[in-house]
Amino acid sequence: MTDAPHGRRRSYLLTSHRSPRYSYAVAKGRATAPAKTAVLQGTLDLMVLKTLESMGPQHGYGIARRIEQISDAVLKLNEGTVYASLMRLQHQGWISASWGTSENSRRAKFYTITRIGRRQLTQETETWERIAGVIRRLLGTPEHP
Repeated sequence: MTDAPHGRRRSYLLTSHRSPRYSYAVAKGRATAPAKTAVLQGTLDLMVLKTLESMGPQHGYGIARRIEQISDAVLKLNEGTVYASLMRLQHQGWISASWGTSENSRRAKFYTITRIGRRQLTQETETWERIAGVIRRLLGTPEHP
């Protein structure tokens, strides 16, 4: 995203918040960007599941950095936000965790998508694509071929 002054990219820090009735994430950017951009509930979980499906077992830090890389640095994830998502996904049985050694020889918990998680990823992807299609139609943006 290069709509920031002087062609610089905007970066956003994705954090999550919970209240008794709502769960949402916000992306925090520079003063030139809107102060907060709401992210639909479950979006981070979808990104985590997709990352694990495409890359195989990963530790939380690796998942966060990969999502940042794929977003072309538009999203900046803090470990607390990713950890909350990992705990939700593990509680649902969509991912499993086991201890291992990271690339820098430190002990780390590695997460793996489960068979149930793969089915859930398929469902969530279909839902996201339907919602994205509605938004494209509302904004008058042409569909991708």
